[in-house]
Amino acid sequence: MAESENSCAVPAEKNWKKLPVFVFFNDARSVFKLDILGWEILGIAFPAALAVAADPIASLIDTAFIGHIGPVELAAAGVSIALFNQASRITIFPLVSITTSFVAEEDTVAGRTNIKAAEKGSNDDDDDDMLEDMEKGEAGKKAKNLEKSSSKNSENEVAETTKNMEKVEGMEDGGETEYATAETSAGKECMPENTLEDMENDADAKTNVKDSKPETDFNKTIGGKKNKTKIKREKRHIASASTALLFGVILGLIQAVVLVFAAKPLLKVMGVKDSSPMLIPALKYLKLRSLGAPAVLLSLAMQGIFRGFKDTKTPLYVIVLGYTTNIIMDPIFIFVMKLGIRGAAIAHVLSQYLICAILLSILMRKVYLLPPSLKTLQFSRFLKNGGLLLLRVVAVTFCVTLAASLAARLGATPMAAFQTCLQVWLTSSLLSDGLAVAGQAILACAFAEKDLKKATAIATRVLQMSFVLGVGLALVVGIGLYFGAGIFSRDVNVLHLIKIGLPFVAATQPINSLAFVFDGVNFGASDFAYSAYSLLLVAVASIASLFVLYRSNGFVGIWIALTIYMFLRAFVGIWRMGTGTGPWRFLRNPSWK
Repeated sequence: MAESENSCAVPAEKNWKKLPVFVFFNDARSVFKLDILGWEILGIAFPAALAVAADPIASLIDTAFIGHIGPVELAAAGVSIALFNQASRITIFPLVSITTSFVAEEDTVAGRTNIKAAEKGSNDDDDDDMLEDMEKGEAGKKAKNLEKSSSKNSENEVAETTKNMEKVEGMEDGGETEYATAETSAGKECMPENTLEDMENDADAKTNVKDSKPETDFNKTIGGKKNKTKIKREKRHIASASTALLFGVILGLIQAVVLVFAAKPLLKVMGVKDSSPMLIPALKYLKLRSLGAPAVLLSLAMQGIFRGFKDTKTPLYVIVLGYTTNIIMDPIFIFVMKLGIRGAAIAHVLSQYLICAILLSILMRKVYLLPPSLKTLQFSRFLKNGGLLLLRVVAVTFCVTLAASLAARLGATPMAAFQTCLQVWLTSSLLSDGLAVAGQAILACAFAEKDLKKATAIATRVLQMSFVLGVGLALVVGIGLYFGAGIFSRDVNVLHLIKIGLPFVAATQPINSLAFVFDGVNFGASDFAYSAYSLLLVAVASIASLFVLYRSNGFVGIWIALTIYMFLRAFVGIWRMGTGTGPWRFLRNPSWK
């Protein structure tokens, strides 16, 4: 009986391990392994992480400079930045997310089509060459036979005359020459007529092979024959790229107009009253920074296109150049030119237009910006999926904006501390967004190729790497903010509140990393509907907790609610893939392996 129970227990244990939720632990020991998959992820993730974190880092530096002006200006900039970021996320985040997936899919399919076309063209050329060679060979053989027959007749006549003469001489010499002539004739008869010609041709062929250089990028073996196919990355039409740029320009102009003319009512919604000392500096900062909205949205749309090409280095170099310029201009405009908070906004706007101009010039070399016709633009596809993500972004980012609004209602000092903690929280967490970008781009290609094994391996690897990254960020942020809080403010009360929020900022880093990477995994699988509706439920629960905890615990209550919000975001991602539903339903079927 015991043996039978044990024999039944082993298969049961194996069945448990086949559940989709255990896919998260696949090859967990390889999380630090720098194999082909690891290098591919890091090659995209590291530049993308730096590029994604560049804007919060620049805002963090702006915060540090503005903080030395005064706590009121710091709080005003915090409210304005939160409002501007909320508007930007509503307009650009859906666009960037779907652009990356659509461009990756379209570029992958186009690449496979080009390879097949090139291979087919190569095969057709080989067939034509073979037919031509056969025709030439037949004609050559006929000409050669005619030449040989004519030369043979003449040779026979000469040989016969010579033979008769040798016979006469042989009769005189005793027959020695006759024996030698017979031996030579036998040797000639044994040697093929075209041996010398073939040897010369073979020698020439070998010489040509040695001297020749490869003219192709890679070789393909098809049907037992090696065909050389040359694939070039030429300037091409990408319909999704043209559509994304058009949407970026339109949405950028709309955002700029709305924020400039509705700045005061929007700030009131954020909790800045007419009697608040934050109102005037907040209006100055928000209106000036809003002028850069078209450049911000267009440059982010172009970043989405480059991500779809799996090129995250180009945007990184351009962004580093732009924000370095921003950092250099900040102290000049703020302190030297004595523009105060307006100088910080002007420096940021100028850097955004610089980034946009450089990215546009580079992209023009890779793709045609104008589509061949309006029919090729993917308006319906963008609007459908973009609408879903718009719902998601409004629901999700509203939680952060509401948290900033509630902190502003507590006063200038709590708002200044909250702004500092929030910028550190978002900046460190967004470093994991590089892994999300890598996962999204590679997953989109894997699903386009219907390579389920690669899709699963990519998803599990980036999630495992994100958790490890989150643990590391928790240590760095905790130690760094504890000893470096004085960089952001000299006010004793502000520093005290920063240290109160520090445990929440540091402890939530692993959760934040998982939540951000799950977003990339869902987008790479084109699971936009689930991302939208699940995060809508998360937002409802988080908003309710914000109001309840804000009233009962104030500043600390806001951070407890934000922790709940990020935990729920990570949970819905785990639920989708862990239960094997949606695009991951194949995980329930063991045959996919």
